[in-house]
Amino acid sequence: MNFNIKEIFTAFMVLFAVIDIIGNIPIIIDLRKKSGHIQSEKASIIAGCIMVIFLFLGQSLLSLIGIDVNSFAVAGSFILFFIALEMILGITLYKDDGDSGIITATIFPLAFPLIAGPGSLTTLLSLRAEFEIQNIIVAVFFNVVVIYIVLKTSSKIERLIGPSGIQIIRKVFGVVLLAISVKLFAQNIKALFI
Repeated sequence: MNFNIKEIFTAFMVLFAVIDIIGNIPIIIDLRKKSGHIQSEKASIIAGCIMVIFLFLGQSLLSLIGIDVNSFAVAGSFILFFIALEMILGITLYKDDGDSGIITATIFPLAFPLIAGPGSLTTLLSLRAEFEIQNIIVAVFFNVVVIYIVLKTSSKIERLIGPSGIQIIRKVFGVVLLAISVKLFAQNIKALFI
């Protein structure tokens, strides 16, 4: 197994930007207030497992329905593009039901779909078209560690950074994500026409 530090770092940054755990601190705090308690370890592990399973089975599922990875990566680049627009412009294109009373907030909506949601799952398959799988797994692991730390210290982080700090971080990662989506689109659109 050859681990590539550059691939690991890039995959980590892409997933970190898409998951946007820092930008989701206000949502996490709100969930904590509504449910009373969030199990940080459980939420992190479940989200990590969902991402790794999808990384392995996602491609087989696509093959089963007749879609190649490059087409999925192009579709994923559009999702990343719209997520980036949401982050930069402060608009909401994707609206969730928000019905978290049925299942504990730790699993739904925190682990899925907030952390391991459509954006991060699409991103994983898009990354798989470009990077070695072991590097993506390491990047997922590091993201799970960061997610756990943020979940454990979310109220302290909010007090430290403040609402305007969270907004600045969100916009910076939005621009990074926008650039990544354009790169992903450009690289995979070529493969479709060759």
